[in-house]
Amino acid sequence: MAHALRLSRRGLGNVWPNPAVGCVLVREGRVVGRGWTQPGGRPHAERVALDQAGPLARGATAYVTLEPCAHHGRTPPCAEALVSAGVARVVSALTDPDPRVAGRGHAMLRAAGTAVTERMGEAQARAVQAGFLARVTRGRPFVTLKLASSFDGRIATASGESQWITGPAARRHVHALRLIHDAIMVGGGTARADRPSLNVRGFGPVRQPARVIVTTQPLPDLPGEGGDFGPLWQVSGDLDAIMADLARRGVTRLFCEGGGALAAGLLRAGLVDQLVGYTAGLVLGQEGRAAIGPLALTTLADAPRFRLVETRRMGGDLFHRWLAG
Repeated sequence: MAHALRLSRRGLGNVWPNPAVGCVLVREGRVVGRGWTQPGGRPHAERVALDQAGPLARGATAYVTLEPCAHHGRTPPCAEALVSAGVARVVSALTDPDPRVAGRGHAMLRAAGTAVTERMGEAQARAVQAGFLARVTRGRPFVTLKLASSFDGRIATASGESQWITGPAARRHVHALRLIHDAIMVGGGTARADRPSLNVRGFGPVRQPARVIVTTQPLPDLPGEGGDFGPLWQVSGDLDAIMADLARRGVTRLFCEGGGALAAGLLRAGLVDQLVGYTAGLVLGQEGRAAIGPLALTTLADAPRFRLVETRRMGGDLFHRWLAG
């Protein structure tokens, strides 16, 4: 299952609106097939692994990070494919909350005489599938808020100079995080002031994330679409409604890169699931531009709190990651 989970991560940012699934087929102690959800969401991980294994799939055990699908879509159900291939046992990490599946895949397997073991590696699979689970169960994407700031929490000087507060290692890491998200969001003020590309660079040809600008004004003149750039969407209004709209478009993982007003709005609305920070060893002072706008807090008890899950040095900067709850 650990192998299948590693494979599933390869699909993050590439397979939305589908979940990023990994599958490993083992027969007589040997891996005979492996696969992960392919770009665009198809073929599914199980189909890739079965095609690789061929006749060696008969009698094998399949380790799958999400319950095999049970519904007919553009492709037949993966549960049906596993049965047809003669797989003897299926070990899954999570039950699929999609109403079209929701236990039916496991039931289909058991009805055909296939042994089923559930909830192996469940916690790790939930972390990988956080975006898919949020979209299906909460009707919105999993939201990551990124902040790159000085030691005293400033993102630019008073004049607006911000390039570069953090170093090359941190900036490359930001592109690695963009790579595993479906869409990147910024506020209209940031888009007009910085004209950011909002794409992934330095990782070869990849499926580029959608670019989301929150503004009621005409879109700023940003780099165009196609090839090195994902689609560009202009959205406005209530943030909860925006999140629901993005979920309907298929977005499961959203990477928000500011500015301060948008960051504050997301925090006030309780929409931030994960904070990632890059802190540089320089100080800009009170006159510098704050990373987060006003939150209108009156007590510490009202402040949004997150728990630290990761911290490490990144070049000359400090990277830290926090989860809500």
